[in-house]
Amino acid sequence: MVPAPRVIAHLDMDAFYASVELLRYPELRGKAVVIGGGRRHQPAEYVDPLTQAVVRSFATLRGYAGRGVITTATYEARALGLHSAMGMMKAAALAPDAILLPVDFDAYRHYSRRFKDAVREIAPDLEDRGIDEIYIDLTALAQRSRPDDSLFLDARLRALAASIKGAVRAATGLSCSIGIAPNKLLAKIASDLDKPDGVTLIGEGDLARRIWPLPARRISGVGPKTAARLEALGIRTIGELAEADRLFLVTTFGRAHGEWMHDAAHGRDDRPVVTCSEPQSISRETTFERDLSPRSDRDLLSSIFTGLCSGVAEDLCRKGYAGRTIGIKLRYDNFSTVTRDRTIAGPTQDSGAIRRAAGECLKRVPLERRLRLIGVRVGSLVRADTIALPAREPDPATASLFDWH
Repeated sequence: MVPAPRVIAHLDMDAFYASVELLRYPELRGKAVVIGGGRRHQPAEYVDPLTQAVVRSFATLRGYAGRGVITTATYEARALGLHSAMGMMKAAALAPDAILLPVDFDAYRHYSRRFKDAVREIAPDLEDRGIDEIYIDLTALAQRSRPDDSLFLDARLRALAASIKGAVRAATGLSCSIGIAPNKLLAKIASDLDKPDGVTLIGEGDLARRIWPLPARRISGVGPKTAARLEALGIRTIGELAEADRLFLVTTFGRAHGEWMHDAAHGRDDRPVVTCSEPQSISRETTFERDLSPRSDRDLLSSIFTGLCSGVAEDLCRKGYAGRTIGIKLRYDNFSTVTRDRTIAGPTQDSGAIRRAAGECLKRVPLERRLRLIGVRVGSLVRADTIALPAREPDPATASLFDWH
């Protein structure tokens, strides 16, 4: 018996962080807004003594100084040339009046859980790919249509997509875009074709018409460096990549990568939707707006370090995991990066234990240079409900974490 063709959807929330902020600040709808930077960019609020209305004033990019980068931007800001990962000083030169808001990951995680729970009520075969995107296997639901009637199937899939989008909006107030295709690779490309609030179906015969004219970098896994190498070889579009000789790609990029690119350009991808996967580690990190000195900024660094350890502990508790391997990551002002880790006696999800072990790791790295990033990671994870967790440890003093020189 021939198995039914797979039907895979990729759901991508539209400008997710920015859209969450617009729920909080609806007066910013229709304006150029970027998300990034620290809490010093928090809007100021006061109550008008005459009207008793809450009045907010917002920071803008004008005069911004620092090394911060944009996390995301509204579509109005993108129309001005602003985009994620762009340095905010460069963004300030392009759009000085764009409004600047700080990131609020607690809020984004809250809305992430809500939209995923809403989708599971309709389509439970879901693969979590990050805070703002998921894959959904719709094969079983699609089989309820008449398989010999492609128009009926398209109508069925569009109705399913509309139902999912409606559930997401009802649960969060946010919009999303959905791409539906025979596999994950094409579904992910499709979800970006009609943003925002779009539904895109890619079926047989659509590869040459809708996918091949796109830039090669639109394939997930073709990064900036690979795209630049391809362009140097005269390969700019997915179609041109599909026309390239397979042996040439293998010779140029190596067997695994070359064969994968050739298959991807032809729309081939047999990866399943993984509905139950265990994380290998849980981590948090932060990049500073200015380089911090382990000596003169010791108290600030200690406070940030403590916050990262507490945040990782909260993530472990919320997700139901504990871990034995605690690690740190430091990036210096010369962009060199070091990592250290330590394996403790038993799994933990306690912030005091994590901070104690991470502090021991910190003692094993040189701290003569200024720092631009700190990260904390817990690995070797197990489900917390399968073990007896140790009693909570007392928190170590934070002031001494960077004080041993």
